[in-house]
Amino acid sequence: MVSPRAYSSRLGSALPLLLVLWDLHYQGAECGINAEVEKQLEMGKKLLAAGQLADALSHFHAAIEGDSDNYLAYYRRATVYLAMGKSKAAIRDLSKVVELKQDFTSARLQRGHLLLKQGKFDEAEEDFKRVLQSNPSDKEDTEARTQLMKSDEMQRLHSEAQSAYLTGDYYTVIGLLDEILNVCVWAAEMRELRAECYIKEGEPGKALSDLKAAAKLKSDNTEAFYKISTIYYQLGDHEMSLSEVRECLKLDQDHKECFSHYKKVKKLNKQILSAEELIQEGRYQDAIGKYETVMKTESEVPVYTTRAKERICHCFSKNQQSADAIKLCTEVLQLEPDNVDALKDRAEAYLLEEQYEEAIQDYETAKDHNDSDQQILEGLEKAQRLLKQSQKRDYYKILGVKRNARKQEIVKAYRKLAMQWHPDNFQDEEEKKKAEKKFIDIAAAKEVLTDPEMRSKFDAGEDPLDAESQQGGGNHFHRGWNTWQGFDPFSSGGPFKFKFHFN
Repeated sequence: MVSPRAYSSRLGSALPLLLVLWDLHYQGAECGINAEVEKQLEMGKKLLAAGQLADALSHFHAAIEGDSDNYLAYYRRATVYLAMGKSKAAIRDLSKVVELKQDFTSARLQRGHLLLKQGKFDEAEEDFKRVLQSNPSDKEDTEARTQLMKSDEMQRLHSEAQSAYLTGDYYTVIGLLDEILNVCVWAAEMRELRAECYIKEGEPGKALSDLKAAAKLKSDNTEAFYKISTIYYQLGDHEMSLSEVRECLKLDQDHKECFSHYKKVKKLNKQILSAEELIQEGRYQDAIGKYETVMKTESEVPVYTTRAKERICHCFSKNQQSADAIKLCTEVLQLEPDNVDALKDRAEAYLLEEQYEEAIQDYETAKDHNDSDQQILEGLEKAQRLLKQSQKRDYYKILGVKRNARKQEIVKAYRKLAMQWHPDNFQDEEEKKKAEKKFIDIAAAKEVLTDPEMRSKFDAGEDPLDAESQQGGGNHFHRGWNTWQGFDPFSSGGPFKFKFHFN
């Protein structure tokens, strides 16, 4: 499909040659041009040839003011308007040319071209037929006949499209309008009809380009802006919906449908912006409340429910509410299996739940869709390290605490287990040996998890007490039970400071 802008660009590049041919054709024509008007026309022609359209236009304006019956001035100004993509203004000037000089076949042929592009078949055919009746040149005769045949073909296709529309065969209508709009690129009504067919076939996104073009082509385009806004709203783009409905209200501030839609979308936009600000501030619970409100107010538009769930899942994950995050992200992923954000958030929640294999699977799926996301790559590497680590010694499991447990929870769990598994509690030698091993693990877990630096290393997938993970270092924690005898498991300090025989 040839856009008006592309047409204008091609026309602009051919203007110097057109002007030379035009001057040769009309050289010596008697137009009643006075000296000042002739000067303005000459200056305008030079500027037009140089591509300085705005300056050329001002000189042609001046020429017309000096002689309102000068058809050449109108014709040249129409040429500038065409180069600027202002077809309506060009048609007005060409009509004035035809009114002043009815045998000016070039102007009539050019106007027929423009009318055909607008889909005004009857008016275009009238111009082409008048050209054929006015003793045209061979080139003009051929062009007029070609365009007349093209217009007849477009009318036939248009008639078929109307019949198909009445029977509800919208895909056929779309196909026929595709052919017509390749020729009638400025036919606003036909673009609106094709947009309507796309909407009826459940493809509103494809209707947007036609509706936007129609809004530019028509002077009263409030309805087009309203439709564009509602489509963006249904597609979940609340920001674009708000922008387009504002354009409608600029043209008619009392437009009832636009004003009602504006209030709804503005409220939605405010809720979402507020929720995102809360997320940036780390106020996840407040953000969840905002998005729950969005789900209630926009319950009839599924995309907003899904987006709200996705963001609430993100908040749960960041707030370390892992079980809730997994549940909600799973709901989102059932609808959108390729949602990368939901995959990342669920993977983080799986890590908190120590479900490392599930986390790896989510990160790998997300990576398939975006292999340059650093968060995905780092998360995948961490999950793989934690899985390997979990197959060895897991200090969190030893103490029976969550990975997000606070220090006081860790100390409390340690004291309880230390009391339970203290070797002095056991008389049987086998049981004592088992308790000694268990007690050493409990003490090691407490040492690592209450030390911020050691815990950070462990959370990153490195065991600070494992010789294999210490590059070139030895395991400084290989101690026997004798080392631990005489310490107080209930002290606030480390297990090496106090001598207190536990009986």
